[in-house]
Amino acid sequence: MVLDEVWRRLDGVEALSGPHGGPLSRTVKLILDPLVIRPVQNPLCAGSILSADGATLLATRMHAAADVLRATAAWFTLIKQVRRSLRITEGNPQDLYFQRCFELATTSGTPDPGRDRALAETALRDIHEFTAGRTTQALKEYLADVARISELTALIEVAWRRRPVGVPTSEDPLLVLSLLETCAAARLGRTRENGQATFDALVATHVGTHGGMRLWDNGSEPTAHKLGLTTRPALQPPELGASASKANLGLPFDRTIYERVFTVLQASSERAELPPIPELVTKEIARSCSPWALLDESLRVAATAGIALALGMRPIAAAAQRSEGNGSDGQGHARAQVIGTAQLTGQRRVVGESQDAQTTAHRVINGRWQREAYVLQARRLAVRDDGEATDGPLAAIAAELRTPWRPYLRRLWVRLHGRDVREFGVYQPDELWDLLDGVARSVMLDHRMRVRQALSVSSPVKEPDSAESKAS
Repeated sequence: MVLDEVWRRLDGVEALSGPHGGPLSRTVKLILDPLVIRPVQNPLCAGSILSADGATLLATRMHAAADVLRATAAWFTLIKQVRRSLRITEGNPQDLYFQRCFELATTSGTPDPGRDRALAETALRDIHEFTAGRTTQALKEYLADVARISELTALIEVAWRRRPVGVPTSEDPLLVLSLLETCAAARLGRTRENGQATFDALVATHVGTHGGMRLWDNGSEPTAHKLGLTTRPALQPPELGASASKANLGLPFDRTIYERVFTVLQASSERAELPPIPELVTKEIARSCSPWALLDESLRVAATAGIALALGMRPIAAAAQRSEGNGSDGQGHARAQVIGTAQLTGQRRVVGESQDAQTTAHRVINGRWQREAYVLQARRLAVRDDGEATDGPLAAIAAELRTPWRPYLRRLWVRLHGRDVREFGVYQPDELWDLLDGVARSVMLDHRMRVRQALSVSSPVKEPDSAESKAS
């Protein structure tokens, strides 16, 4: 809210703004957070809820960067014009150019459309030459050859048959929980132990591989289907595919080889560092037929730790407890607590594992959920007294809050997949916690944005009475 309010007071930043006048999500992600606000260096601006000093500091930093932001918007407009004249269609302009435009604005100021057109063209060619032939069009052409399709389809069949099978050894789940406990506690300064020995032991004993193998066993709980990683009751070999759309990608384990490579290309700013297209495709086939659809063992351990963390997420229960504690409407809050408890019990029954053991990591994540007012808002507006979701813009969000591990694990897998393609494993517990915690923050920010969008339009759901409104 603070960021939106400050942004609307700036003029000349329309190219970086959404249709309602606020900053685009990519503006926040690519420009404001890393280049203007810098939350790591300015922790008062880092939280989802700001103190008065934090709000003042954020506004100060935004106003101090106003000239650069206006120049950034002007550079983005000019570069899009030059892009069209050069008939460049590859990639999302915001992803590719936002940070380069900020750099140009910082070093060169506001552009002159005539004088600086050549500089914009140079920047464009510089950016797109980094692709080095690793483009989505090259991928499409490579997978369009009939003979190659037959060859690669046979390769998928062979890779799927050669998967490691059998009953994986059972690891001690307390070891994974111990790693989560130590990682979070160390970051909070509550222990000097960093969990390196525990993490190394999990990698050495292939706990991640065994966890991934269990997802192939439809009789083992929790299944990949229940975790939200596939729509299929049992995992199947990947299809080769021939097209992809960012707006309609399959779930992680349902994605085609084309979709998997497509997302890698779309997310890479310097594609020349990636392997050539043929190598990307063949390696992706091997990866997709491996446990967790990952090749690096440390990343498989990260995925397994992610399950242990995700299954202990309790946003609805936490929100219900918070509303009950405010005590403004005893009957309504008691009803909310009953619904929340029933849903949490259902969560345990579906997943098939008890999550009574709450580590510091769980308390940190759940505490952050609890501080998010939108959780209670979505729950109150989109869940009827019988606990069933109503129709309306908040229904899908409320459903995700009843199974929070699903969006979390989907997003975690995407992050791990990107690291696996670049052969960038996880080597230290601090890295692991930054990854797991970062995904949780990302999911919460996404939920917050979607609730805000839903509440900004007319909703058929009845508004809460004044007492409940005060309690939230």
